[in-house]
Amino acid sequence: MTNLMIKIDGIEMEIDEKGCPTTIQEAAKLAGIHIPTLCHHPSLEPYGSCRLCTVKIERNGKKRFVTACNYPLEDGLVVDTYSADVISIRKMILELLLARCPEEKRIQEMAKEYGIIRPRFLPEDKGCILCGLCHRVCEELVEVSAINVQNRGTVRDVDTPYGELSEDCIGCGACALVCPTNSLRDRRNIYPITPAEIIELEEEFLGRSDDSDLGVCRDMFSGKSEIDGQDGGMATSILLRGIESGILDAAIVVKRDVIYGADAVFADDADLILQARGTKYARVSVIAPLLDALKRGKRRIAVVGTPCQIRVVRKLQSYGYFAQYYPDIEIYLIGLFCFESFDYVALNRHIRELFGIDLAGADRVQIAKGKFIVTAEGIEHSCHVKELRSLVREGCGFCGDLTSRLADISIGSIGSPEGFSTVIVRSERGEMLLEGVQFERSETKIDEIAKLAGIKKKNAERNFAEILAGLPESHEAAGRESTQNQAVCGNLGISS
Repeated sequence: MTNLMIKIDGIEMEIDEKGCPTTIQEAAKLAGIHIPTLCHHPSLEPYGSCRLCTVKIERNGKKRFVTACNYPLEDGLVVDTYSADVISIRKMILELLLARCPEEKRIQEMAKEYGIIRPRFLPEDKGCILCGLCHRVCEELVEVSAINVQNRGTVRDVDTPYGELSEDCIGCGACALVCPTNSLRDRRNIYPITPAEIIELEEEFLGRSDDSDLGVCRDMFSGKSEIDGQDGGMATSILLRGIESGILDAAIVVKRDVIYGADAVFADDADLILQARGTKYARVSVIAPLLDALKRGKRRIAVVGTPCQIRVVRKLQSYGYFAQYYPDIEIYLIGLFCFESFDYVALNRHIRELFGIDLAGADRVQIAKGKFIVTAEGIEHSCHVKELRSLVREGCGFCGDLTSRLADISIGSIGSPEGFSTVIVRSERGEMLLEGVQFERSETKIDEIAKLAGIKKKNAERNFAEILAGLPESHEAAGRESTQNQAVCGNLGISS
């Protein structure tokens, strides 16, 4: 096997041609040489956009400048990472970055290391330095692609399609975690939420929490209503009572869709709400129907969704987005328990192959005791949920929230007897939603809920650990809590 011989800052290194490192950046790190960068993360494909890792190379007597993060190692390569001309290039780049983002602490600190206190250029205060880390982590690791590069040249930007409210963002916070500036936290069309913000949102809308896994809890019980629905029909009963009593004038619910599995709509009468009974194991967005309901004059609206959708609406509330345009709005959030969601097309194909059943025509679909259960024409079919692992939707592995902890009231089957729903009341609005609802009450097994909530949280922590491990030490320390981020899960519809 032929090895590569290279030299970095006078240090000779022998590199395994088929091993690691593969780039100048990696080789320098192995030699203990620091090369600054703002756009590089070891778990993402090299991008080379910030140019701070510029070094000078010499090969076959020819010298030139390249970016260390994506330049491949070659036999006989000589690298200079700290020559006067390399330093001059980095200083110019830092001056430009400091002018673009004069208030960003991390850029200020890097500029100061190179003796730059004030740039020669007029400040722009753009916030974003176009490093690409945010959209790359969203695409490559979270696999959602809610944001991406828009336009070219001087108007190049990172944004959602057409700059509109994202219907794809799942609020995992991964983009904000890797961002070297604070630009992601200032955007209003995506919804990155950090663990610290989860606590702030709980205190703002629900009250103080003493439970890191289950969140704020005013009351918890198992309930079974008179509605012939799934797992006690509590969600449907709450919505029907809300419409009947005038507490609500619309609800955002999820109904079955033959092609996509589910579709979010707003319902303002009992028939539409009843049509949305049952769980739909597919991800949809509640943003469009919520805005539609508001435009049609609905002001007291209940939104039913899983943790990611509940977080999205809470984040928009904290921005003041709804109140800005509709100052008299009252939003009630009904959160559903969710461990993970599925790619509906792939799931339907798999179930058809297993049982000869089309999910669109099933009487009932549920997950219980580790099994995926489909009931059609009175016959129950089931398989282990583990068999469906390859069908889980992108992003679900970054979700640490089982019980929709930012909702006013949370509902799910975990911890309750057959035919009952577990109900967690979290706020005064949650208590209002329960007023007048007729149901049979029973005890719930909190340990079962806490156990599964802990498993989901640890799964998310493992995935976030890969992101944290690739951050600079100072940046990692600031974002370490994000390994417990409460994000990412798909909308399953009404579990009623």
